[in-house]
Amino acid sequence: MKNNRIESIDFLRGLVMILMALDHVRMYFAYETWYAEPTNLATTTPLLFFTRWITHFCAPAFVFLAGSSAFLYGERKANIKETAGYLFTRGIWLILVELVIVNFAWTFDVTYSFRILQVIWAIGISMLTLSALVFLPKRLILAIGLILVFGHNILDSITVQGTSAWDLIWYTLHQPEAVFIDSIHVVNFVYPVLPWIGLMALGYVFGALYKKDFPVEQRKRWLFTIGVCATLLFIALRGLNLYGEPHHWQIQASTVFSLMSFLNTTKYPPSLHFLLMTMGPALIFLAAVDNAGYRLAKPLIVFGRVPFFFYIVHLYVIHGLAMLMLIYKGRDWSEYILSARGIASGSLSNFGLRLEAVYLVWMLVILLLYPICRWYQRYKDGNSSKWWLSYL
Repeated sequence: MKNNRIESIDFLRGLVMILMALDHVRMYFAYETWYAEPTNLATTTPLLFFTRWITHFCAPAFVFLAGSSAFLYGERKANIKETAGYLFTRGIWLILVELVIVNFAWTFDVTYSFRILQVIWAIGISMLTLSALVFLPKRLILAIGLILVFGHNILDSITVQGTSAWDLIWYTLHQPEAVFIDSIHVVNFVYPVLPWIGLMALGYVFGALYKKDFPVEQRKRWLFTIGVCATLLFIALRGLNLYGEPHHWQIQASTVFSLMSFLNTTKYPPSLHFLLMTMGPALIFLAAVDNAGYRLAKPLIVFGRVPFFFYIVHLYVIHGLAMLMLIYKGRDWSEYILSARGIASGSLSNFGLRLEAVYLVWMLVILLLYPICRWYQRYKDGNSSKWWLSYL
């Protein structure tokens, strides 16, 4: 059985996984979801905005905890070369999974005309980078992580428009861009990796707080203090519209819309404000649930112990259910084969459910996924000697 400290990490990871599922259910089931931005204050509603906003905590926590898990993995190995080798091969594996398995789950398009480079891609590249960083002193890894997280917004003014090798490298590092390979093939660089590399590096260093000999109360104080400082720094920087966010907030016609403007920070790539806004509360939450033991919700821990498995399966379940919804509505199921041409056609612009119904579908998805993830978690725990399970 895993100790309480590990359970607190799994608990947070499980929580962000089910929130992530909410966002993806919204994408496939909410009305006009593929053609309307839920954080656009000119068109959104408070419920839609906050349904999207709460899921902003998912990717930062997921990437940060992946770094912490890498540190804890290294603690069980004889030397740093084993850790680096694992991170390198897992990074390559995750990139391949994004390109083949995850892309197909999103689109169900056998021609792969619409390539989407998202969070698994970013984690893969971050792990490749971390496989080199682990040979450095921890303080230097911490410094590199801080420089990337706090400094990457300096590069916001640098933009390119082209398909040269250097342009593609820049899209990978810092500028989100959809690149048309030809008239029917698109590659969408959704998750530029520079800040994610920095965040994973910070997560790796923070993993030291979970070493067996580290006092629990001291760790909780560190997590709480850093979390509060990050949150207060976000409020100060955002409140004064200072460095770290390309889009300023403004007073709106109502208090709730002014709050929405304040919280509407940039995710692609994640601005400093975005990361402070999400990671500050996440660290406070980790401090609060640390050593909570039996009081933690066990289903969330189950999801948190098999996050990669959950991620892959939930995409196929949600997409499959959306196709069934099309059939139920008397429409052609193939409308949810999301080829580049299919998305551009706007055929799904008149499909979808009210947001209240989306929440019901989300609960159904979680109920469907729990026994599957519980089975896999038991299988994984009972077959720890099988090396390939560490990649799933």
